[in-house]
Amino acid sequence: MLAIGAYEKCKQYIKINSSEQESKKEIFPCITISRQTGSGSYEVSERLINLLQLKTKDNENHWTYFNKELMTKVIEDFKLPKIFSNYIAENKYNPISDAVSELLGVKPSEWTIVQKTTEIILQLASFGKTIIVGRGSNVITSKLPNCFHIRLVAPIENRINHVQDVFKYSKTEAMDYIKKEDENRRKYLKSHFYKEPEDPSLYHLILNTGKFNYDETAEMISDIIIKRFSKSFD
Repeated sequence: MLAIGAYEKCKQYIKINSSEQESKKEIFPCITISRQTGSGSYEVSERLINLLQLKTKDNENHWTYFNKELMTKVIEDFKLPKIFSNYIAENKYNPISDAVSELLGVKPSEWTIVQKTTEIILQLASFGKTIIVGRGSNVITSKLPNCFHIRLVAPIENRINHVQDVFKYSKTEAMDYIKKEDENRRKYLKSHFYKEPEDPSLYHLILNTGKFNYDETAEMISDIIIKRFSKSFD
């Protein structure tokens, strides 16, 4: 089972792949997931990892999932206190505030953090056997042949119900949360990569988790990944 915040597992993944990178000959696939808030990216990823792990060659090295763990990795690399974690979130970019703050030494600019995040995403993608959620990962890795890009969507009622179940919010709170998160993600992608998340040309596959349950969604993705990258699977 995936464990959000299981940074030790992510560090182990990085450690293993970094030590093997020079001698590594086979490139395994990487999956990026863009999502509407509440469409179930965590639940789908959890099931997808279990399916892929069973059939992947060299399965001692596990598939690993990065979302908030990736933010933690950036914070660790910058040796910043955790109070700065909000600067890595997918929020609105303010170039004037960023420039002044970096000049005064208050914090690194968001552009600096985005650059570092981009480097880490490219490194993770080159390792393969990873699912990267958000942070413009689909755009960053768009030229890499081992990457497969997915977007998850769902009807608003499904998304509201999902957010209520996860966070125990009221319906109004869930609606506000979804609106804020979706807008923040859109602004993040637009500000830094000049792309709109709704652009279908950014993805290999767009799936509606309101039409398919999480198991079905994961199975469809798994089938396509195994077929497309057949050399990586038994």
